[in-house]
Amino acid sequence: MPERPRLYLLDTNVLMHDPTSLFRFAEHDIYLPMMVLEELDRAKKGVSEVARNVRQVSRFIGEMMAEGQAIEDGLPIREPEGLDLKVGSGRLYFQTERLDDGSSLVGDRSLADNEILLAALNLTRRHSDRDVILVSKDINLRIKAAIHGIPAEDYHNDRALDDLSLLYTGMLELDNGFWDQHGTRDSWTEEGRTYYRMGRRPDDDWHPNQCLRLTGENGLEALVREVSGDELVLEVAHDYRRPPNGVWGIMARNPEQNFALNLLMDPDIDFVTLLGTAGTGKTLLALAAGLAQTLDNKIYREIVMTRVTVSVGEDIGFLPGTEEEKMTPWMGALTDNLEVLTESDDQDGEWGRAATNDLLASRIKIRSLNFMRGRTFLNRYLIIDEAQNLTPKQMKTLITRAGPGTKIVCLGNVEQIDTPYLTETTSGLTFAVDRFKYWPHAGHITLRRGERSRLADFASESL
Repeated sequence: MPERPRLYLLDTNVLMHDPTSLFRFAEHDIYLPMMVLEELDRAKKGVSEVARNVRQVSRFIGEMMAEGQAIEDGLPIREPEGLDLKVGSGRLYFQTERLDDGSSLVGDRSLADNEILLAALNLTRRHSDRDVILVSKDINLRIKAAIHGIPAEDYHNDRALDDLSLLYTGMLELDNGFWDQHGTRDSWTEEGRTYYRMGRRPDDDWHPNQCLRLTGENGLEALVREVSGDELVLEVAHDYRRPPNGVWGIMARNPEQNFALNLLMDPDIDFVTLLGTAGTGKTLLALAAGLAQTLDNKIYREIVMTRVTVSVGEDIGFLPGTEEEKMTPWMGALTDNLEVLTESDDQDGEWGRAATNDLLASRIKIRSLNFMRGRTFLNRYLIIDEAQNLTPKQMKTLITRAGPGTKIVCLGNVEQIDTPYLTETTSGLTFAVDRFKYWPHAGHITLRRGERSRLADFASESL
């Protein structure tokens, strides 16, 4: 039996979230109720990401209406200039008739969601030969639609993965049978580092800079440096667990932290993502590596730190001062970790600590995301904290700020997302991890073991 044609009714939040969603439904038609257009019109003013998306949607619709087609017949959905979206043959329809009263279950008609639900009910009655599907990121509207027997779906096109369990972890644990299965073709030492050239089986899925840990008596920690057709090159990881090898006085406490420092201290890796729950050491490791490469090795000119200003609780209102002063309350993680990193010997005294703090303050800059567009960072070490609250578009905006010699480090925990309509599978941090895993100048590791305190560890597991 041939598949029935579909008609997708889009909620306003879908267009606000992804302005290109108009072109993501292949050969199927799209319907926009008048209430959606009204909400778009109300949200078009301002400099927020949502307002920019709304204005882009309006421009897309305006381009499709430019040739003066009859609105009742629908507008052919054409691919915008400069975008390679593989647009199908669908048409865009608007509400051109007044809606009837619909079901008595529909509540307050002054609510936009109920007006959109009423439009879906009317479409279902008028187009019995089609499958009318409501697409919304609002779960409550999808529940209401299900009560009325209307198929409703979340917007799936912006998902990096179908499930978070499929997300690349950056580390692979194997037993010592690895040596027999792959075979060592060559080994050598170069600049104090040991390398192994191994065979590669056709079904292996290796990624550049992937962390490899072999368990057992002859355990080894290594990073995959090259992946070719039938072989791969491993580099033995540097051991940052012992005091002589510490980074700015910080030693790794577990294998994941050791791999993280290997990625952070490698100047050939331009983009690093660290995932992990609270207390796993993400910020501390990133700051320690940044200070070591900025002040000691002189690789970068300064450290730039930023984050999304999304409150956990109620907003406390406007903050006084300059850009850096406004951002300071959001940078508690920076302040706390600097206290650990600037601990000095007793003989240095208060003067020594004050001098160290002044030096760090001159080399660590706090910047707001609001003013990032159009900037270019040259030879900077950029730390993006709480990156799980970024949308994929915001993540792209930030990463494309990188100029020559800049390294970007993204930190976050995708289980603690505070941005509305953003989920674990649609977060910009999830996108970055998934899209960069095949790039030879990027690295990722998921930190699993908390090292903050026994109280924090127990709370993380039990609450």
